[in-house]
Amino acid sequence: MLKPNKKKTGAKSAGKRFVIIASRYNAKYVDSMLKAAVATLRAGGPCEVEVIRVPGAFEIPVVASQLAHSAPDAPDAIVCLGVIIQGETTHAEHIGRAITDALMHLQIGYRIPCVHEVLLVQNESQAKARCLDPKTNRGVEAAQTAMVMAQTLGELRERNRLPF
Repeated sequence: MLKPNKKKTGAKSAGKRFVIIASRYNAKYVDSMLKAAVATLRAGGPCEVEVIRVPGAFEIPVVASQLAHSAPDAPDAIVCLGVIIQGETTHAEHIGRAITDALMHLQIGYRIPCVHEVLLVQNESQAKARCLDPKTNRGVEAAQTAMVMAQTLGELRERNRLPF
């Protein structure tokens, strides 16, 4: 799997505004991703980082939608963090698909990056590997993606002189 690298991309967070929406459910894993994401964004330069906590992953899209609708005060990027662990039914898959579809439509419709790190994992071992291991913490990857996308869209807006 290809991992984003801030040094290779040159992405910075300086002067940007990021909002992280993080689920409280499966807090042990989400909190680790959240901590890593905030640290990564701040390491990219002086920026504004706001954290909004929601009860579960399913609630993330409605908050992302409210943020996206808040133009011209919308953030440069929204980072969505959550962990869904597969159970005995297909409930987790339905939740995961609904979140994916909602975030996709939001970012396309409002041209605001909605970085999707709402993980759908099979078991706690996978959650530990993706959230608690500093080498593979998806919070870092999410923050790096947010910086790259905020920079990329900012450059496109400047080039095209678009108001959004």
